[in-house]
Amino acid sequence: MAAVLLVFPSFVEATPDSPHSFVAKAVRQVAPSVVRIDTERTVERQPYDPTLIDPLLRDLLGEPGGMEHERGQGSGVLIAADGLILTNAHVVERVDEVTVTLADGDQRDGLVVGTDPVTDLALVRLQQGPSPEVAPLGDSEALEVGDWAIALGTPYGLERTVTLGIVSSLHRNISSLGFSDKRLDLIQTDAAINPGNSGGPLVNARGQVIGINTLVRSGPGAGLGFAIPINLARRVADQLVADGQVVHPYLGLQLVPLTARIAREHNQDPNALVQLPERSGALVQTVLPDSPAQKAGLRRGDVVITAGETAVVDPQSLLSEVDRAEIDAPLALEVVRNDKVLRLSVKPAPLPGLG
Repeated sequence: MAAVLLVFPSFVEATPDSPHSFVAKAVRQVAPSVVRIDTERTVERQPYDPTLIDPLLRDLLGEPGGMEHERGQGSGVLIAADGLILTNAHVVERVDEVTVTLADGDQRDGLVVGTDPVTDLALVRLQQGPSPEVAPLGDSEALEVGDWAIALGTPYGLERTVTLGIVSSLHRNISSLGFSDKRLDLIQTDAAINPGNSGGPLVNARGQVIGINTLVRSGPGAGLGFAIPINLARRVADQLVADGQVVHPYLGLQLVPLTARIAREHNQDPNALVQLPERSGALVQTVLPDSPAQKAGLRRGDVVITAGETAVVDPQSLLSEVDRAEIDAPLALEVVRNDKVLRLSVKPAPLPGLG
């Protein structure tokens, strides 16, 4: 078998004139803006049955019930000169105290400006002193699979940790990872992301932030890391600064993906109550009562095939169009019902239940 020669770009390798790799250069640009976030909140102690506990242990554990302090940790990145830090919502949700440790070791108090559970993003503002260097932000829409990806953060409390990988996939739907309450298309990377990295930046080869690290899924052999695209994070941050919250449009539909193969198999079932169009789309499984979708006339069994000017090939493509829609502004939908194409107009409403 012939040997395979791997040739890397010249900027990857150190040379006598430039003894450090592109990774070191990229890290130098962003590292001063990466922070560690420590949190504390008061939670109710889980009760236990004192009759089942040895008296010696009962003295150690204290009385059942009561309150206790719970500590957490994550990472963040400075994105504005007035001390705004972008991080994950799950890092700072429902906390009583936030302490920010800067890259030079200086510790400051932080104030949570706002959180958005739907996108798992949050803003924290430094409370004292001048703001350190702000991270340069890139364009996540310009990414391609195979681009370099550098993760910075504080995994397991180990500050100033850097890992290297590539962009493994783009537009990874978070619902496929088991998170039905989120709305995210994620950047997937094989750069190591571990607990404590949450909220830290994912950086490209130019030293620009392209994502906010959010979670990792481990499996045999290797872990899978995921980051929130920076373009989405920018939009969420702007809304949090302006309003303290993010309003997400919703229609009130529960959808499942439909393909020609799935429809064909369904239609061959002699017990099928309705015949489905043998094409791709978003199949309406449930229409929530008193929702914009119900008011617009959508029904269970409808197949949404276009939203606005965009073809709908699966539920995620419809959700993406809804996310870009305006509250109470008509959104044109084409649906297939009983082999007929219907044109409906629906007005998205604010997603309820976030207050």
